[in-house]
Amino acid sequence: MIGLDKIREAAEEISDMVHRTPVLTSSMLNAQTGNEVFLKGEHLQKTGSFKIRGASNKILKVVRGGVRHVVAASSGNHGQAVAYIAGKSGVQATIVVPEDASPVKISAIEAYGGRVVRYGLTSAERIPEAIRIAEETGGLFVPPYDDPDIIAGQGTAGMEIVSQIPGCEAVFVPVGGGGLAAGIVCAIKQLNPEIIVIGVEPELADDTKQSLEAGIRVPIGPTRTIADGLRTSIPGELTFPILQQHLDQLITVSDEEIAEACRLLFQAAKQVVEPSGAVAVAGLLTGKSGITGKKTVAVLSGGNVSAQGFSEILNA
Repeated sequence: MIGLDKIREAAEEISDMVHRTPVLTSSMLNAQTGNEVFLKGEHLQKTGSFKIRGASNKILKVVRGGVRHVVAASSGNHGQAVAYIAGKSGVQATIVVPEDASPVKISAIEAYGGRVVRYGLTSAERIPEAIRIAEETGGLFVPPYDDPDIIAGQGTAGMEIVSQIPGCEAVFVPVGGGGLAAGIVCAIKQLNPEIIVIGVEPELADDTKQSLEAGIRVPIGPTRTIADGLRTSIPGELTFPILQQHLDQLITVSDEEIAEACRLLFQAAKQVVEPSGAVAVAGLLTGKSGITGKKTVAVLSGGNVSAQGFSEILNA
């Protein structure tokens, strides 16, 4: 587990770079789930997702140590965060994205000054390529999730949840590589171990579910879930043991359930949330966790979706 002192240090490190994101409510979600629901608005974070927290904590430290070029592997949101922080820090950023990466996310990376390299379809392909580029150029690879500084940075969202929602009883968080879930579970279980933390993963990218069932990290092949930010092919070496030991429950949701969560968030809360960012709400809506009658938080982890893509989801 990442210590609470490290998460507090991260909060201080990144305080000038990130928003303390708001908490939203929806009476419709309350009625549909039988819980008092709060939405942690990381889709309203700088660069449109929670990823700026971990990226800031990592990059600000290494730049002070003399690093002048950072390299990342990302389906989009981590890449945007790395490019943004690199630009603010005056260093170069190269982002390796999958060949089918969202055009809106690629455009954002480039707008922040990052150089985009398209490579492969899975995290198992693009991460080694990013490491190779970093080694060839003398740059530093910034992992998307499997790094103590990244996990600690994401954990600052968990600290905010506990302080913003007194009496919180349950938290639903999306699971991809596990950085956000690991960070939040580390923060919450050290601040209040009675709070239940439920991970939510797409059925079509259920590497963490399979790994938890097997007791070891299980690789899966390329996935096609609409939650493109959660298309990891194997849980992280650092994140998986944290989730294995401290996550209270993991549930999976279908692409149809994810799309329905996007539609409901738009209709009921007037929020534009990308599919990856709506996964926690999808998990809450299904009732698969058995959570009812509780003060419950769902983390809206990102909002980077094109107008065309979001329109297709709304009209499906």
